[in-house]
Parts: sequence; structure tokens; C-alpha cells
Amino acid sequence: MKILGIETSCDETAASVVENGNKLLSNVVASSMDLHKKYGGVVPEIAARSHIEAINEVIHQALYQAKYGQGFGSDDLWDDIDAIAVTYGAGLGGSLLIGVLAARTAAIIHDKPLYACNHVEGHVYANFLTCTGSPLPASAARSRLASHQSPEQVQQWSLNGQTYTLPSSQPQFPLLALIVSGGHTQLVLFRDHFDYEILGRTQDDAIGEAFDKVAKIIGLPYPGGPSVAKEAAMGDPDKYTLPKAKLQGRFDFSFSGLKTAVLRLAQAECGVDYDFPSYKLPEKLSEAQKANIAASFQRVAVETVVDKAVSAFEAYQPKSVVIAGGVAANQELRHQLEHRLSEAIAQQSDGKQTEVAHILHYTDIKLCTDNAAMIAALGSFKMKLKQPTADPYSLDIAPNLSM
Repeated sequence: MKILGIETSCDETAASVVENGNKLLSNVVASSMDLHKKYGGVVPEIAARSHIEAINEVIHQALYQAKYGQGFGSDDLWDDIDAIAVTYGAGLGGSLLIGVLAARTAAIIHDKPLYACNHVEGHVYANFLTCTGSPLPASAARSRLASHQSPEQVQQWSLNGQTYTLPSSQPQFPLLALIVSGGHTQLVLFRDHFDYEILGRTQDDAIGEAFDKVAKIIGLPYPGGPSVAKEAAMGDPDKYTLPKAKLQGRFDFSFSGLKTAVLRLAQAECGVDYDFPSYKLPEKLSEAQKANIAASFQRVAVETVVDKAVSAFEAYQPKSVVIAGGVAANQELRHQLEHRLSEAIAQQSDGKQTEVAHILHYTDIKLCTDNAAMIAALGSFKMKLKQPTADPYSLDIAPNLSM
């Protein structure tokens, strides 16, 4: 069963072919990020125009690479595709529209079933992509994915010039998903495929949005996630004390107060009043101050989500924990969650000897940010479990879609 996935929810135009919900056959991404950098964030009209320019070629390349890279047997690129899966929400309306129209058109022309996919749910299913290649050497396994996993649990998949490092087994249910991205911060308990409960979500800003805002305050380039992480590596995470939000909901999040605290800290370090233009702050901050602010912010942001995730793990005791979304690429987050989960597992009183490697699942960093492989994987399970198909003549976008 081979599924073509299409993803255009923000600024990446992506298409991918996945077999049986786990085997990656192609993964093509055309990003317009460079066009948005000078604006400090995604400009919806620019993103939509970029999708229009790229969508046909991206889909063609995904089909072509899947066929000739993995040995499809038919001459027609579409013959071996069993269904199409497309992101219809959440996201930018103009961006979503391009992907949905392309998927609808292809489904009609090539007579393929169409599955409408939730973008946030798709991020979780990136963790179901596994590898059937040869095990990596121990040193490569440790450097590529996570220190807690052995060469038998981490394998390498080479695909069209790119190397993916993926787990050799899929997560088990019930699973706890920590979803961390530019638009979402959620803890979700999956009892099975398509049977889930949202335990907590952000009450204001997402963690990825907070990274972007802090990057702007201290003069780092967009996107803020990798920029702040790189800067934080040169700073002292204990240099400044920043607040953690205290909320009524046990598993809810809040980052607006942390963003404001970083702004006030930067103003204090510069010796300026609150009405001082924030865009001028980077000129007054030293490189050491920038690094220390980045490190202190990252520590608190990571601790916030890890604290909640570990509390949820202790409360519900799932068989698997997965991290999903763009911020899942953050190495400090991976390291801290691994460490804290190891402690929580060691304190369990049931006498079972369980390693964190059998519970905590990561995917390749390239599959944390927006991609179509996760949508194709989600679509595969929709088809396998006989979920309803979408009408290719009427499927509409849902920019504000939630899980």
C-alpha cells in the first residue's frame, strides 16, 4: 500500500510517498523560508505564491523518486499509488488551499481515494516511520539520534542522496505525544489510532512562537528555534532567573509571560526604559549577554514542557512517549526528556526493568519540521483502518482545525 502525501500548511511545499505506513520511499520539500527571513516571520501571501510555483514539480519529483529510487514496477508514475493524503488544516488558508486543490485534482484525474489529514496529528505519525536498513555503527547511532538508543534500535535509511536515521520499531499504544511547534504545544494521550484525549495545551503562545520572539529580541535570525539553540550552546543557562507559568490545568502550558520576562530582562541588561524600541535592543546587548539570555530562556522553556510531559507519563503510564513538531528537533529538549523519563522509570514500583529506549521515540530531525512523509504515514493508517475518505469535489480547507 503506497500513499502520496501532500503538505502545504505553512511555507514548505512537500510531497512524499510512504509504503504501509512506515517505509519512506520519497520525501521532497521545497521551502520558501529564505523569502521570509527578512520579514522575521512567514508572510502568508508570499508563502501561497511559492506553493503555486512549486507544487506540481514537488509532486512529480516525489512520484518519480519513489518509482525509480525504490523499484516501482509500472511505467506510469501514478499506477502504484493507492491513495492520496493531504493536509487540510490547521495552517495558513492560502497555503492550505494550494495543497488541497492539487490533491483534489489528482484524486479526480487518477481516480484515487482522498484522505483529509490534520497537520498536528500528522506530526505524531512522523514517529511511525521506521527503517529497514542496516544498523548504524554505535558511534553514528549515538551522534545521529539519541544517546540512549543502541545500534539495534537506531537504523539508517539512505534515500535520494539524503540519510535518515529512524527507529527500527514503531511506538506502542497507549502512547503519550508531546507536540511542540510554532503553532502548537499539546500533551495528547493516544489509546489507539484515532482514539485520543488532549490532556493539556498552551493557553496562549506556542513554544515555537516563544523561540521566534526571543530570537527577535536578541537579534537572531528567523526561524528562532535553531538560532536560539545555537546561541544557547555558547551561554550560561543559569545566568538569569526566568519565571515558569503556574496554571490551574495540570498539563496546560503558557509562554506569554516567559516571552515578556525575556524582553524585560533584555531591557534591564541594556539599562533602558520599557518604552525603548525593542528592535534596537540587539545593538546594545553584548554577545555574552545574548548567549546567556538564549541559554536561560531555553532552559526554562524546555523545563516547562518536560515537567508536564513527565507528570503525564507518571499519571497515565503509557507504553510509549513520542515528541512531535518542529521544536522536537531541539537537542536540549531531547536530552532533558530522556534524562527525566529515565528517572521516572527507575522510580516505578512495579518491579519491571524497562529502559527509556523502549519507551521514548524520536524521529529524524528532518522529519520534525513540516514534511509530507508524516501526512502520507497518517493517510496510510486511515486507509488501513478504513477511515472515511474525503470527497475530491468538495473537500475544503480548515485553517483553524484542532485535534
